[in-house]
Amino acid sequence: MNSILAMPVVFPLFIGIIMLFFWKHRSIQRIINALGSTITLVLAIYLTWYVKTSGIQCLYIGAWKAPFGIIFTADLLTMTMILVSAIIGFATSIYSLGTMDETREHFGYYPLLQIMIMGINGSFMTGDLFNMFVWFEVLLISSFSLVALGGKRSQLEGAIKYVILNLLSSSLFVVGVGILYGITGGLNMADLARKIPMLPNKGIVNVMAMFFLVSFGIKAAIFPLFFWLPASYHTPPAAVSAIFAGMLTKVGVYALFRVFTLIFVTDVAFTHTIIIIIAMLTMLSGVLGAASQMEFRRILSFHIISQIGYMILGLGLMTPLGIAGGVFYIFHHIIVKTNLFFVSGVVNELKGTYLLKKLGGVLKLYPLLGLLFLIPALSLGGVPPLSGFWAKYTVAVAAVEKGEYLALAVSLFVGLLTLFSMIKIWNEVFWKEQKAEFAAEQQTLRQLPKFKIAMMFAPIIFLAAITLFIGLNPEPFLNYANEAAHQLLNPSIYINAVLGGAQ
Repeated sequence: MNSILAMPVVFPLFIGIIMLFFWKHRSIQRIINALGSTITLVLAIYLTWYVKTSGIQCLYIGAWKAPFGIIFTADLLTMTMILVSAIIGFATSIYSLGTMDETREHFGYYPLLQIMIMGINGSFMTGDLFNMFVWFEVLLISSFSLVALGGKRSQLEGAIKYVILNLLSSSLFVVGVGILYGITGGLNMADLARKIPMLPNKGIVNVMAMFFLVSFGIKAAIFPLFFWLPASYHTPPAAVSAIFAGMLTKVGVYALFRVFTLIFVTDVAFTHTIIIIIAMLTMLSGVLGAASQMEFRRILSFHIISQIGYMILGLGLMTPLGIAGGVFYIFHHIIVKTNLFFVSGVVNELKGTYLLKKLGGVLKLYPLLGLLFLIPALSLGGVPPLSGFWAKYTVAVAAVEKGEYLALAVSLFVGLLTLFSMIKIWNEVFWKEQKAEFAAEQQTLRQLPKFKIAMMFAPIIFLAAITLFIGLNPEPFLNYANEAAHQLLNPSIYINAVLGGAQ
């Protein structure tokens, strides 16, 4: 039965390979990609239910029991990430039908998209650090190709910055993995969680923790390692920007949650205090960067950084409510941020630009788009009763319970500035009248085919509905996050599930 745990990894690979046989038939690739993403979503929903009702599940590849061999492990945090990855993969596949140009489709956009989803899911499912490194590289290669696909100057500049910083992250990661293997004799995460507390030299453990904090911190775009993100995420097509904004930095956040609740927990006063400080600086630097921008996607890119700060603040607090708030925040933010990038892409399709000074009057012409922007925008700002309010509220209460009043003050201040940025976009893009010289050179909605319009709007409506549903029915999602936090804060549950009789 547990062989189904491999499906979030194997199935996207299978879909990607199938599409290669239809390289010259782009219409068939579109159908296969959309159908495959739909099936992946159904599988993710089933697996999430299965793990929720049956407990942590493990798949031992080749029947090699842990800590030997390759293992896939699925707990509630893993399934949170797998489920939201499937949701975003599905939404992006539909959105791409309305926005992706034929040139990029010709050069393998859809197979690359599925391979990237495979790498994302592999990073979430793996039970050992070396294979996490391998999946990171699969993800890096495919995502680099998607950033560079099209070959425009701005894309190549962004791609170079993206890949250099991520290669630096990978280098630090593999060095840390090598040292950990040298001092423990293994890389299975459950086995490391058992062995590291018994090491006599606590200093080397803290050094290793900092190695992984920097390595995963680059991928998560935390302070001061974030500068590659706003330099690259605004350069590719909107569909690529959207899935990058939603998922890629969360792979780094997931890795931080995994290792700093399971492996590096011997000196929480040291490691997690540093995480709290970094979280506050990440929130501030991201939101201040966003406030200074006047380009739609660059504002949103800086807000990815500021919102990452809230997630790792929950990790740094290391309390049940803090971890639950962080998990809830991850799920909420991926949905909301992807949707905002989708909206920005529609605005660009309608008006031909992302520059705020050239935009205006969109609400009068396209009121539905204005409403669809407001839902994720106000959620990002933490306006009740949307999902972002419950996420921010949970983290804020956790900060009060822990006595971290400075972190609370920073989070509230950043929330206000986030709302300011969203209002700035609303005023410049939707509310104000557009200048005549810019209006004359831009296309309108009536010039776009109806199918294209439907494929752009359908995923935006889908994600907005999820945001509203979470906001109006937060209790089951908060309960799920609390259960995930219970598993993360009790490493013995994970260790027993993975190692069993090997302890």
